[in-house]
Amino acid sequence: MENTTTISSSNAKRLFYGSCFALITTALSFSIRAGILPQLGEELSLSAEQLGFINSMWFLGFPISMVIGGLIYHKVGGKAIMQFAFFAHAIGILMTIYSGSYIGLLISTLLIGLGNGCTEAACNPMIADAYSGNRMSKMMNRFHMWFPGGIVIGSLVSKFMTDAGLGWETQIWVIMIPTLIYAYLFFGQSWPKAKVDEAATLSGNFKAMASPLFIFMLACMALTAISEFGPQQWVGLILSKSGAQPMLILALVTGLMAVARYFGGDMVKKFDQTGVLLGSAVLATIGVYLFSTQTGTMAYVAAIFFALGIAYFWPNMIGFVADKIPKSGALGMSIIGAMGMFSTSIFQPIIGGWIDSDKAAAEAAGLTGDELELVAGQNTLETMTSFPAILIVLFTILWFWMRKRKAAAATAEA
Repeated sequence: MENTTTISSSNAKRLFYGSCFALITTALSFSIRAGILPQLGEELSLSAEQLGFINSMWFLGFPISMVIGGLIYHKVGGKAIMQFAFFAHAIGILMTIYSGSYIGLLISTLLIGLGNGCTEAACNPMIADAYSGNRMSKMMNRFHMWFPGGIVIGSLVSKFMTDAGLGWETQIWVIMIPTLIYAYLFFGQSWPKAKVDEAATLSGNFKAMASPLFIFMLACMALTAISEFGPQQWVGLILSKSGAQPMLILALVTGLMAVARYFGGDMVKKFDQTGVLLGSAVLATIGVYLFSTQTGTMAYVAAIFFALGIAYFWPNMIGFVADKIPKSGALGMSIIGAMGMFSTSIFQPIIGGWIDSDKAAAEAAGLTGDELELVAGQNTLETMTSFPAILIVLFTILWFWMRKRKAAAATAEA
């Protein structure tokens, strides 16, 4: 049964802009905190292991609040979830600056992670309910462009402030700017109701999520997330030995992702989400393979293929669930997103193990120094090519599946 939204276009626009600033907050917390980590370690005499645990809190808080937010979205509303996000972001930022201790940094990073997960849990279903059809896909892609876009902004701001001799505390204060902006934009706004009545009930959500299509998309999400975040986490370390500049690679990848997502609605209109996802898997496979075989200038060519490949994965996996499995509701979108984060955390140590074994093999072959690091890293990247390569097969199956479902629906309607 259809439900009508009760918000005006200006209300929807303000909610959308608020969502974008909330995602910029997430991106800045990712890039600026990463940039100041060495300074924090030095000032507070923290070991690399302790810094690793601080980082893990960011990834732990994210899926926890995404899943909880999805479960309670239609009970408490997106507005309440974003009020908690503001509280978590604001307290997390202040604790980072003033705690001055390892435990304080663990708690502050967890709070920021919880705020980031709430942003995804509240804003994805809001966009899905406020817009419909191709307009929804367009706005979903434009919302998600601000994660890579925000990383570019955060990286540049952090570099500029570091070069200017400004301390890490001042850099953390920068994260408060978009936090206050999104709080202002959300203040006093009404949120849209679910387009489909079953989407507003947990029983309807769970029934939709028990479908073969949703379970299939969960498996795909695990692979799209690690195809995106796996190489991104390690490629800088590997390419630093190849003559390429890792920071330029990062800027090129995130910048291209932001631009590609801006035009994501046009791509979905032309090829549907299934066609876009299949094409993305092909480009991502080419990109990761080129990373594993090329050095120097060609690494930048690899970065272009990789960026255009992974750009459409996350927003269109969320958009597919909203569009093709609408009864899964806010919970379905949150579970899909949480699967992506969970997959990333699970695969990171596995990829680390691959690097260790490839290094051991390179040492056994008599390689040393930078050559050893490069050969071992490229061998690991070659193994990582299997992630998007498997997706080519899965998204081909999905393309025929959706084509058959569309034909059946047209026949039934006739």
